[in-house]
Amino acid sequence: MALRLAGDSPDDEHLLRAKRYIISAGGIESSRTFTRIWLAMFDLWPWAELPVIPPELVFLPRRVPLNIYDYACWARQTVVALTIVSTYRPTHQLSFRVDELKKGSSRPRESLRTWAGRFLAVDRVLHVYERRPIKILRNAALRRAERWILQRQEADGSWGGIQPPWVYSLIALRLRGYGLDHPVMRAGISGLDGFTIEDDAGRRLEACQSPVWDTALAVTALADAGLSPEDPVLRSAARFLLSEEITVRGDWSLRRPDLEPSGWAFEFHNDTYPDIDDAAEVLLALGRTAEPVQGADRRGLAWMLGMQSRDGGWAAFDVDNVQTLCRELPYCDFGELIDPSSADVTAHVLEVLGSRADTRAAVERGITWLLRAQEEDGSWFGRWGANYVYGTGAVMPGLVAAGLSHNHPALRRAVAWLEVHQNSDGGWGEDLRSYREPAYRGRGPSTASQTGWALLGLLSVGESSASLDRGVAYLVETQRDDGTWDEPWFTGTGFPGDFYINYHLYRQVFPLMALGRYVTRGNYNG
Repeated sequence: MALRLAGDSPDDEHLLRAKRYIISAGGIESSRTFTRIWLAMFDLWPWAELPVIPPELVFLPRRVPLNIYDYACWARQTVVALTIVSTYRPTHQLSFRVDELKKGSSRPRESLRTWAGRFLAVDRVLHVYERRPIKILRNAALRRAERWILQRQEADGSWGGIQPPWVYSLIALRLRGYGLDHPVMRAGISGLDGFTIEDDAGRRLEACQSPVWDTALAVTALADAGLSPEDPVLRSAARFLLSEEITVRGDWSLRRPDLEPSGWAFEFHNDTYPDIDDAAEVLLALGRTAEPVQGADRRGLAWMLGMQSRDGGWAAFDVDNVQTLCRELPYCDFGELIDPSSADVTAHVLEVLGSRADTRAAVERGITWLLRAQEEDGSWFGRWGANYVYGTGAVMPGLVAAGLSHNHPALRRAVAWLEVHQNSDGGWGEDLRSYREPAYRGRGPSTASQTGWALLGLLSVGESSASLDRGVAYLVETQRDDGTWDEPWFTGTGFPGDFYINYHLYRQVFPLMALGRYVTRGNYNG
């Protein structure tokens, strides 16, 4: 579609090759709902053949399953906007068609014995309702969805600081009559410029931005490398982090109405959705500087403790966001939709809490959750980084900080797993396919960031082994002349199996952390 819009001919060899692949994979009929929504907006796919996303969803109370707060924050922002878009069903004519990409085959029907089959049956009923909705209810739902969107625009004009809800919210508001000169629309459109990169490679939109996360990790890495807490660089970074503390309530407060706001967000301006992972890393970083924190540590700690889920773990943005039925809805095929507790986030929180007496009850519940979540092979799943190497490398320091002995059976099994999955060159790597194919667990070309994660895990349990030394040697040998490491692979995770991120600082900060801790421990022999 993009190349056709740019003027390429469908007879060009690269588009013919693409066509052959699309047809072999099932044609447009097998594409995701998002793809077919975009095709429908260009009159290249029938709206009537898309799943219905009714705006009346916004009226479902939180006690009713599949209300909008059962979705994770990134999904709910997208879905609410799409309820408006799919109601108006906009179409814009193009000068070409893509009928040659359709295979003409319908998707197989699901059995009514499955939730997917039942929801498809509900969808058929909703298609009938769409032809003659209850007008007063429909109009009220559209107004509420519109207000909901307006209330969640961030200071930089974005929605959630990520592309899908941002773009769909702009489309939804345009359909509701907002002109391009309206302040909300102007802010939203101009905000995209701040996410746009133009360089020798061309012009492209970033998936997201991570200044708070990157700064926190960089502070820890520099401190590990030997910078004094008084160093002006660290104190300046700490002042930036302190300025980014969240002071307003967001969607998280619906489940924690009595919890005072705090925490930190991933982006420059994402105050509606602070996340627990960023809060943990920021608190760890602030503890490595001499900058006065003015109570931010106390507030951040209280907020993190209040965001512990019932199961004892911590998720990224929400509490007890575990409604798996969301995954079965016919329009929810665009990636992970819920935000349950994860091993990496839980471990980062435990690393902050440590063995403090005043948080011991929460720590014990977190330890229990992590021990229960350990895989049979000794590793931990990495929700926000690829993958078992990330999860394992994060959990080991967290459990040690929480008071587990280096000889605890869970930690010894983790050490054994890391050693077995070390590559012959001394490094560690894990292919993204490990999220779908077990054969790739802990296996892939060595990377700087993943090697750093593995080493951080081994160092946390006091390992002094040939495996540790070989990993350090790999980092030393692959460091470039300018002091950095190269890493073309994606090792950050957005949605497991669906969306990945290349964090440009990961290849620098995690090796620096590992090498700094290795030297500090006295392992370095020159």
